[in-house]
Amino acid sequence: MWLWVFINRNETVYSIQPGRGYAEASEILGEGYTGVLVADGWVVYQKFEDATHQTCLAHLLRRCDEMLEQATGGAVRFPRAVKEILQSALEVRDQRDAGKISGEAMEKAKEELESQMDRRLSGQFTNPSNQRLAQHLIRHQDQLFLFLERQDVEATNWPAEQGIRPAVINRKTSGGNRTAEGSQAQAVLMSVLRTCQQHQLSALRSLVPASAQFPSSEARRHTPVAPATLTGLITESPVDLGASAVAPLSGRRLTSAGVCPK
Repeated sequence: MWLWVFINRNETVYSIQPGRGYAEASEILGEGYTGVLVADGWVVYQKFEDATHQTCLAHLLRRCDEMLEQATGGAVRFPRAVKEILQSALEVRDQRDAGKISGEAMEKAKEELESQMDRRLSGQFTNPSNQRLAQHLIRHQDQLFLFLERQDVEATNWPAEQGIRPAVINRKTSGGNRTAEGSQAQAVLMSVLRTCQQHQLSALRSLVPASAQFPSSEARRHTPVAPATLTGLITESPVDLGASAVAPLSGRRLTSAGVCPK
């Protein structure tokens, strides 16, 4: 089993699935998802062809660091140059967010960063590790600097990485789930609790009124609760949490951490 987490600024959705493929991801997002995906390089996310993508710069920087630890001689130049370009992009973002540069200056800086990356990727690579990194960057070249165009897009998928940590800790301390129903219940509750936390809501105050709308205990035995149910019930309160957990989150900025073994 695999633990998935999907996060935007308004809501968090956890899902415990038997696999880590497109079928599982599209069950949450919907096949026609047209929002923004901030994710690592896992190939599954690229199958959302209608989405706008931002690749996670933190993953790329870690990859460069790992390569630099192993590289010798001239092989160090390429990962070092890529790392410098990505770090420069993050510095431009910080300057923009601090109001230290104008929109025009930021756009020029972005164009220069894109040119630098393009020049680096146009070279010939003989080192196998550098070849693999270059091929990866070429595939995702138009997904590197979206966060400089749009202030609502993260440069990394750190929110999702943070979101998955408490779920992983819970798995380690509880020993996991023994049944499919238990996995589903855990995913629903984690989604609701985390989303309440994002809105600074009392989970208890949100859940107690919602529980009155559930079927009887006898009916629940024969009707599993879908993730949409709890989220849908909470969205009936004055706080608008956006789309339900299993409906497509069309048009929203979404950060996806990917998956980890459940």
